[in-house]
Amino acid sequence: MAQGKIYDSIKGEFIVGVEYQMFDSSYSNWWGELNLTDYMRIPDGSYILELADGRRGRCVLNRKLNKAISGLLPLHCFRFRGSSELK
Repeated sequence: MAQGKIYDSIKGEFIVGVEYQMFDSSYSNWWGELNLTDYMRIPDGSYILELADGRRGRCVLNRKLNKAISGLLPLHCFRFRGSSELK
């Protein structure tokens, strides 16, 4: 998995590091899954995801609950879907 960062979508402040896997990185429809690198609760919603190559884009995070079976806490696992172009 690649290393990235999550930022607040309004203030632009760093929130947490992530490990992510991108399943589709097309211009208008990028999405994948990510795990938080630190134990913290963040609500579902709009954030800015910074990828390992430095590109950023606005995305929507939704908790992925079925990862609990694999031993990861559900509050660490999210699906993301891009809502803006990666720049």
